[in-house]
Amino acid sequence: MDVKWIVNDPQDTELVQDFALELHVPEIIARLLVNRGITTTNEAIQFFKPNFTWLHDPFLMIDMDRAVERLSAAIQKKEKILIYGDYDVDGITSVSMTYQLLRQLGADVSYYIPDRLHEGYGLSEVGIKEAQKRGSQLIISVDCGVTAIAEVALASSLGIDSIICDHHEPQAQLPSAKAILDPKRQDCPYPFKELAGVGVAYKLMQGLFINLQRDIAEVERYVDYVAIGSAADIVPLVDENRVLVSEGLKLLNTQPRKIGVQALFETSGMRNRQVGTGQIVFVIAPRINAVGRMGDAERAVSLLTTDSPQQARNIAAILETENRNRKNIDEETFKEALELAEERFDADNHFMLVLAKQGWHPGVIGIVASRLVEKYYRPTIMITLDEGIGKGSARSIPGFDIYSSLKDCEEFLMEFGGHKYAAGLTIKEDNISPLREKLQHIAAQSMTEEVLLPKLRIEGELLLSDITPKMFDLLKRFAPFGPQNMRPVFVSRNLKVVGESQIVGNNHLKLRVRQNGVTMEAIGFNLGDLRYRVAPGESNLDIAYAIEENEYMGRKTIQLRLKDIR
Repeated sequence: MDVKWIVNDPQDTELVQDFALELHVPEIIARLLVNRGITTTNEAIQFFKPNFTWLHDPFLMIDMDRAVERLSAAIQKKEKILIYGDYDVDGITSVSMTYQLLRQLGADVSYYIPDRLHEGYGLSEVGIKEAQKRGSQLIISVDCGVTAIAEVALASSLGIDSIICDHHEPQAQLPSAKAILDPKRQDCPYPFKELAGVGVAYKLMQGLFINLQRDIAEVERYVDYVAIGSAADIVPLVDENRVLVSEGLKLLNTQPRKIGVQALFETSGMRNRQVGTGQIVFVIAPRINAVGRMGDAERAVSLLTTDSPQQARNIAAILETENRNRKNIDEETFKEALELAEERFDADNHFMLVLAKQGWHPGVIGIVASRLVEKYYRPTIMITLDEGIGKGSARSIPGFDIYSSLKDCEEFLMEFGGHKYAAGLTIKEDNISPLREKLQHIAAQSMTEEVLLPKLRIEGELLLSDITPKMFDLLKRFAPFGPQNMRPVFVSRNLKVVGESQIVGNNHLKLRVRQNGVTMEAIGFNLGDLRYRVAPGESNLDIAYAIEENEYMGRKTIQLRLKDIR
């Protein structure tokens, strides 16, 4: 479908010009900074040189003092502590980091991750009973727990205290835990609200080590786990997240000391390659996620916490196999979902897709929902049915809050939770049709034609001659890229196509473009269908693109990664 190009023109061009002079950078670099709300030299320094000194005081988070006090007492008294996590990358890295740091402090600690297929997300009665069986006196939930009112009450009735570390939206009533760390709490004054679950766990460890007067560098050594969990959870890469992910990537690229991470790099083909947020999201995270999607997620924690190189290699090989299996199931489910969508979806009258089928694998429905959103540009819910009960994953588009929409449909749901653009739910099969109907009504009332039009946000217009090695080096310093700091997209107009364009690989469009004597290579992944827009020899092509480095046979060149062409 056609994409609307939105060029981000700064309101104050004089500010951009002055800022460029002040920083001694090209105007386009100053413009990128202004587009991100950065308008002073100090802000630019903080942006370009993120480091631990910019992190906020963990004790600004409500309940941090109570959490640290209770945890310190548990360590001192040698109480049994259970870390209770989630089965996605954010949860697995949270558990792995917290477990290892508490062990360093001499804590009697174990961990538990619920079975995705049988228990589902978050604290469960089964998990609480397991804590009781182990003799646990304290549960620390990471990346879950803020809505677990009944489960925390059950733990309390069994003499088990709870500390909750979460980043999901809390409900009006909070669980009766000893401490609830969640920056999204209405009463929490913490200045940054968008930490991942592993980020909140990191703040707890910071607070604990400060309280125990231990060297905070011991906590900082696990910032690579924070980077993996945060990037995988697609949190905004601004403020503290930018610091944590930047420092974590630095560790991954210079000192990947941890045996499990090294084994993961080896099996995924990442050894000796530069790791950025893209490599985490598309290479590392799917492999960690796969074991939780396909079976026992605790294997991933074993990988990230083992001291044995052989065990690490064995588990990493299992992750690789599970990821291949997951891809096969994912592809089959996507085909089936497409068939259902083609039967039921009418682009003119339907504002949402709600698909349900018996036997879909619960571990892949979220991935498939995301692929359907990409294809149809409609909020999508995928539901797998088993004995009259449906487990669903919801994904949305900018401009439509799927979490609040599900909240308006609570009467049809057994349980639900999540974020603005991603959520999970449990529902009785009989309630799927009324849910679909009400969500269609909510979406029709709130989604305008403008919301339903995919948009490509463009930072500014460039001449090809503006793309110099110096400019590209400055551009690389905007990394790590992610939400609220996406890789910049530019537009260049009236280009001439040199020679014939080609379709390479799996429908990728490759061509060379020229403007005012400057020629550059360009490639558009999955853009082969737009080849008809390319007319060789005429200076009439407009392209939207990101700028990247291509390495081939040891030679590095700058190339344009096409996003759209006209």
